[in-house]
Amino acid sequence: MRAMVLTKIASLDDDQEPLSLVDLPIPEPQPEEILVRVSVCGVCHTELDEIEGRTPPPRLPVVLGHQVVGRVDRLGSRANRFQPGQRVGIGWIYSSTGGADENLSPEFKATGRDVNGGYAEYMTVHQSYVYKIPNVFSDIQAAPLLCAGAVGYRALRLTNLENGQSLGLMGFGGSGHLVLQFVRHWFPESKVYVFARDEQARQLAGNLGAAWAGNIRDRPPAQLHATIDTTPVWRPVVEALN
Repeated sequence: MRAMVLTKIASLDDDQEPLSLVDLPIPEPQPEEILVRVSVCGVCHTELDEIEGRTPPPRLPVVLGHQVVGRVDRLGSRANRFQPGQRVGIGWIYSSTGGADENLSPEFKATGRDVNGGYAEYMTVHQSYVYKIPNVFSDIQAAPLLCAGAVGYRALRLTNLENGQSLGLMGFGGSGHLVLQFVRHWFPESKVYVFARDEQARQLAGNLGAAWAGNIRDRPPAQLHATIDTTPVWRPVVEALN
């Protein structure tokens, strides 16, 4: 099978090409795993963090990618949750305890970092961390929901926002633009205020229904009941607290 493999930690500012297109054997599913033929795999900022060493893979080479949509190709001997041909998705959590703290557990393994991920024609995964994809979504539409969408959805739930309360979004990338659409659907009377450095991002926020969009240090025209920060830097955290 063809796969894009990370072979070394490298700076993306140095015009290096850290990913290599290689041929690998199609992996064999373990007893409770399934083999997925990959259709699409979204690109996440976390891949940049892996390439540049901020969250380095424990071993190299490794196949990156954790916003994976494909179809079940083959089942392990004890895998029984899915059938061949079903469309499924795979996210960041490749395997863990299944408990409430699974993303913090020492047993946690990340798709495309601790094990090979979705930048390949095939991948294997434990059946407990595979998700059915509703027919309403195309493969390309569904892939970002497995990471950016899930992160934003969980953060929005943790705010305990009520309809009519205002929400701030620090950063407006893959996750933020999905959160805005969640809010407009679930809390139609709530206003969303977007903080982003990039003018194109602010324009997109306005087009998607934000009540206001400004720079990180700008002050919105209203107080916020909650703020979700999806940026990887410290300044927005300080500004959000202000």
